[in-house]
Parts: sequence; structure tokens; C-alpha cells
Amino acid sequence: MNILTSFQMQKPYLGFSLTKKQLYGGKYLLAVFHVVPAGREDLIDVASEVAAESSTGSNMRVKTATKFSDDLNAKVYKVDKKKNLVWIAFPIDIFDRGGNVQNILTYIAGNIYGMGNVKALKLLDIWMPKKMLDRHDGPAYTIRDLKKYLGIGNRPILGTIIKPKIGLKPKEFAKVCYEFWAGGGDFVKFDEPQADQVFCPFKEVVKEIAAAMKKARKETGKNKVMSINISSADFDTMLERAAYVRKKMKKGSYAFLVDGLTAGWMAVQTARRHFSDVFIHFHRAGHGAFTRPENVFGFSVPVLTAFARLAGASGMHTGTAGIGKMKGGDEDVMAVGTALKKVSKGMFFEQDWGYIKPCAAIASGGLNPTKLGRVIDAFGTTDFITTMGAGCHSHPGGTRKGATALVQACEAWQKKKTLEQYAKTHIELRQAIEKFGG
Repeated sequence: MNILTSFQMQKPYLGFSLTKKQLYGGKYLLAVFHVVPAGREDLIDVASEVAAESSTGSNMRVKTATKFSDDLNAKVYKVDKKKNLVWIAFPIDIFDRGGNVQNILTYIAGNIYGMGNVKALKLLDIWMPKKMLDRHDGPAYTIRDLKKYLGIGNRPILGTIIKPKIGLKPKEFAKVCYEFWAGGGDFVKFDEPQADQVFCPFKEVVKEIAAAMKKARKETGKNKVMSINISSADFDTMLERAAYVRKKMKKGSYAFLVDGLTAGWMAVQTARRHFSDVFIHFHRAGHGAFTRPENVFGFSVPVLTAFARLAGASGMHTGTAGIGKMKGGDEDVMAVGTALKKVSKGMFFEQDWGYIKPCAAIASGGLNPTKLGRVIDAFGTTDFITTMGAGCHSHPGGTRKGATALVQACEAWQKKKTLEQYAKTHIELRQAIEKFGG
């Protein structure tokens, strides 16, 4: 424990005397930050200002404070000056009692990033007591429900993203969906910018997708799923788009994609609360501005994943464990654990999620059929969705053959055969290896 001056000991945002029983007794949300002061100010002084700004405080003591309000102060309870780590306890009573994720983040990852006396400030890990978890919905429709609808067991859900990212007209768009499903794929998603563009009106493309899915289901004898972006300018429009999808498509055959960071946490929670019988697909567009390891401000991927699970996302993009094109590695793997396990281990805390159901990982970004086995092994689970875009559409035989190659790569993994062994009798996989490398 650091030796504190009497002046520091008197600060209302320090809680070095808090015991483990008090910290984990149910009163506090606990968080660990990486904090680097901008000048020569002591880390403890800066940490106490972070605690103040993220709870009850201002830049100076105010005369309007009461004994009760002082009891709601966030408390710095541990520091590591060598590693610039700060542990802060936030009384859970400061947060909206309605299970409001955006409100929590407004406190613990809000104004603090604008403080002038820090040159690095990143939220690395959190821990929440049962009383706080009980306020939140968590996922309703899980990956196990989705797998049951698709009729699949011990393998990932095999998916794709429509490419080009934007520019296809409704019939062209639906044809790509059909080709992937006809080739053996399970799941197709809108790319995150797809909305209600002039060249591809939302209602028209949904109608075409429904027809393409019906055709593929009839030919293959298997259910298929389409993840449709309902993110909109306002909640009324978002709900109208969702209602239209429900009208046109078979129950279970669609997921609702929400651009969680750009549309906002309220959009995610609105979708979860209105559509508890639908897979809520959280796309994390924009997350890199906060989560990239080299970014000195923001929060970690596991923290983002934890809040997505709390908000009720059924699945969330969690990177590709450094195997695809996106930045990531160990954080991606840790995020999968944060999302799926009842008891997850973070960087500093072990979280028991209690009744909160799992949130599946969605792996995408620079993947192709030859990389599937490596992703499964890295994640340590088959309860995830892989969405390979160009990795399927750029197959020498086109989208349908790309989907077939993906199915064959999965079969090779299931049968514990190398890709090269399996490719000897499976031409689509062999072509994928020739295109992308083994």
C-alpha cells in the first residue's frame, strides 16, 4: 500500500481502507483503469479526480454536497504506480435502476476522457455484483436457439457478409444470398452500412431476400437465417423496419442487426426489449477508436463485450483472434469467454454472470475457408458465427462454391483431417486452398 499524506487521506474520493468484503459485498461496481498523468501530478491525485468526475464530483468541493451524496462518491481503492493502474469502486446506486447500459457508460467511460490532466486513460476491466446484474435483461434469444432452428450441433454457424459492401440492387443482393445458402451456408448478414439506400430500398430488398430464402430452403431442405440491419435515424423507423421483416419472413429465419456504437446502446436495448424472440446481432462499427491496444484512451474489447451482453445482445463481433485482417489477438479470445461463460475471467476480475444468458461471438474480417479451423481452435468453442465475405465471394467458382468450400473446411475440422487431406476428394476446398493458401 502506498504511504499517503494526511491531505490525500482526507480526500473524499479515496477508499484505501475498503475491505474485500465491502468491495465485493454488493454495493459497488469495480473497475480497473490505466491512467497516465499529463504532468507531474501524483497518480493518486489524478485517480481521485477520475473518481470524482465519474460519480458525484466537480473540480472542487461544492457547498451543496450532503452526507448522503458523499456516500455515493466513487472510491479509488488501489493503485499500482509502476504499471499506472488504478482500481475504482462505483456505488451501484448512482446508476439508473432501469437496467440502463448507456447510463453506466456515461459515468465510467464518459466525461473522464475529456480531463486535461491525463495523457492516457483506458478502462481495462469491470466487475458487477449480482444486485446490479439483476437490473438488466441480458440476451433472450441465444446462439443455442439459433443453432436449434438451423438444425446444427457441434460446429460454428457458417455465414457470409454480402459483398460488395454496398451497391447491389435488390435482386442482385438477394441472388448473392441465395447462392451462399444453396452452397450449404447457414447465415447471411447485411454489411453494417446497408440501410434504405435509393438503389436498394429496405422493403424491396427484404421482399427479394424472403423469396430467395424460400427457394434455398426448398432446394436444400434446411432452414436459413438472414441478419438484417434495422439501425435507423429514430426508434420509430427502426421498429417499423423490424415489423416489416416479421411480416415478410418466417419466424426464426431472421436476426436484427443493430450498429451498437453508432446507433447507440439505447437502440440495442430497445431491440432486445421489443423482440425477445429474435437474435439481436450487435455490430461494433467504430469500436477501434476505443479498443485498439495502441489507443491510450477508451476501453478494452472484453469491457465492450461485457456491456453488449448486459444490454441483451445475442451475438457480437469479437474479432478473429489475430487470424484475420482486424487488429486483435488475446483480447478477442478473452472477449469470447466474457460473452459465453457463466463465470468469465477478465484481465483482473472473475465475473459470475448468474442468470444472464450467453452472448455469442461473431468472427469476421479477412477470413476465408482455410482459416476456419484455426479460429475454432483459438476460440475454444463452436458456439460462434463466422461471417466470411470476400473469403467466400472471391472463390474461383463464385459464391456458391465458396460456401461449399467453407462447409468442407468445417467437415475437415470435425473429422480431424488436415485441409490438404480433405481437399484431395473435395474440389471446392482444393480451389480455396489454391486461391488463399493452406
